[in-house]
Amino acid sequence: MTRRGWALFVGLSIIWGMPYLMIRVAVASVDPLIVAFGRTLIGALILLPVAWHKRHLAPAFRRWPALVAFTLVEITGPWLLIGHAETRLNSSTTGLLIAMVPLMAAIIVAWLGHERLHGRRLVGLALGFAGVATLVGLDVHVSDWFAVAALMLSALGYAVGPIIINRKLADVPPMGVITGSLILATLLYAPFAVLVWPVNPTPGALISIAGLGVICTAIAFLIFFALIADIGPARATVIAYVNPLVAMILGVAFLHEPLTIGMAIGFPMVIAGSILATTRPGPPVRK
Repeated sequence: MTRRGWALFVGLSIIWGMPYLMIRVAVASVDPLIVAFGRTLIGALILLPVAWHKRHLAPAFRRWPALVAFTLVEITGPWLLIGHAETRLNSSTTGLLIAMVPLMAAIIVAWLGHERLHGRRLVGLALGFAGVATLVGLDVHVSDWFAVAALMLSALGYAVGPIIINRKLADVPPMGVITGSLILATLLYAPFAVLVWPVNPTPGALISIAGLGVICTAIAFLIFFALIADIGPARATVIAYVNPLVAMILGVAFLHEPLTIGMAIGFPMVIAGSILATTRPGPPVRK
């Protein structure tokens, strides 16, 4: 990997570990729907001129059924559900549970018949889900199980989204897909956002929403596209193994969230399981 690639990778790993901290701060005084709406609106406004200039929007909207499906499972649903979950759970716990995405993706891809699960990958799935069970069993109260369910649905959506891209939108410019999805998500949120519009949001909530839209959405996707161009899409997915750790560190450092036994045991299990479950076996060695 080049120096530029490493810089992009480290930067994006940090940026995409930050949303859980910002969401936790924002939902303390603002409805999760407003947090999601503000993030998509700001992100869409920043990326729209870029996508328009590159003429990437029209190809995306020509595939509107797939674009709508991608928007629902990758943005509209998860960003709202994660916000609701963080009204109950710590940001660090949320980030670690979302780390289930690679595990779910491996199961879905196998179920669709694209890849087989055997040997090392089955061990990885078992280890990863055991890590999630450890984290939830030791750290989450029974009253918070609805929040855990919301995160499981969010992780499922994040796992399905790339599959929709691969099967229905692979030949569409990524900038058009992301910008189009942010526009659609904003339009979907808008009628409901009016009903829960905050009267006196705290400065911290406003700063967090702005950070989510500018840094964690617009800037993050621009960096992501640059990273893919530099190191390729397969290697870029390794970020999924790093940003949960960033989320945990930020939650402990800035929100004084506890570093629990469940995190210490469950997190390494989830990450190790994800790596094993998503690593394809190499070609046989010829002698």
